[in-house]
Amino acid sequence: MSVRRGSTTSSYLAAPNVDTPKNTGAKKGEDGKSPIGAIRRRLSVAGGGNTLDGGMGSLSVADDETVESGTDSRCAVTEYSGLSKKGHAPYNPRKKNQDSLIMADHEATNSLVLCVLDGHGEAGDGVSQYFKKELGKEMFNHPSWADDPKKATRESILKVERQILGNSRVDTEFSGTTLSMAIIRGNTIIGCNIGDSRVTIGKLGPNGKIVAEEFTHDHKPETPDEKKRIINAGGRVFAVEYDDGIDGPPRVWLGHMDVPGLAMSRSLGDAVAHTAGVISEPEFFERELDPATDRLILVATDGLWEFMDNDECVGMAVEASEPRISVDALVREANQRWMREEQVIDDTTVITAHLFGYHGGHA
Repeated sequence: MSVRRGSTTSSYLAAPNVDTPKNTGAKKGEDGKSPIGAIRRRLSVAGGGNTLDGGMGSLSVADDETVESGTDSRCAVTEYSGLSKKGHAPYNPRKKNQDSLIMADHEATNSLVLCVLDGHGEAGDGVSQYFKKELGKEMFNHPSWADDPKKATRESILKVERQILGNSRVDTEFSGTTLSMAIIRGNTIIGCNIGDSRVTIGKLGPNGKIVAEEFTHDHKPETPDEKKRIINAGGRVFAVEYDDGIDGPPRVWLGHMDVPGLAMSRSLGDAVAHTAGVISEPEFFERELDPATDRLILVATDGLWEFMDNDECVGMAVEASEPRISVDALVREANQRWMREEQVIDDTTVITAHLFGYHGGHA
């Protein structure tokens, strides 16, 4: 992964009503400096707390950081753990953790759902928490869940999105969430992705070393098919230019106005961005897990992936004897890199799942 300065610290470059940049160069303020320069590294704009979850029941925001773990003997996953940690923004002491996670076991179908949600915008925490509360129930109660989990998952995601878009208590005009999910049923894994969170698999390579397989793929505005769709819908895709060159990734903008500046091409919510070609359609991936080669699964928001690539993350995860140890080590390392590169820390959520009785530290 190539990392550019200030690359994705904010899913939205600027909130509405802020003087936003042109693709011909950022506008200048009275002091001669770009008014966006002071906020281009901002993460979120609202209140504080850490959230961590090991199931679907709790919606509370924890004051102290804890790790929730689980075991499973009905599918390929035998042990798993998840950690969601609030980021750090020195200019915003009341910043909330906008990430959420779901870890839910469905005994009747021998299924395990591992899902991360990365909220963005002022109400991003509300959007991700709403999906956390409602999505698992919708999936498990869907009439196609037992026979066609992809159909059940897709229709449940879109149903919950319709609900949140119609909920007057959560302003989704400039707020939304990504979603990345692994569904493990027996020895089959189904990946579901909307946005730039990710599922990665650690597997035994031909040289006997555990290597990374990027299972789901990020939805970025510059990807040719995604960009074509956005342009055909009347939107624009460009990266902001400052006096020192391009700062940050290509973003999605309306055709007639420099908003919203969304750094992904698919998301849930984000009503304004969806008028410019951003969609909420999930992309699915599927394969059989092999007991001879597959060792672990990582599901994480881009707080992990921004400054660490797939191989680095898998390399750290396989050294840990238990998933709860690996999620802590990965989040800690990601936080250190954020501070070193940006002097801020994005919210970071990581789930590690060991497969077929794997214990870390060996192939």
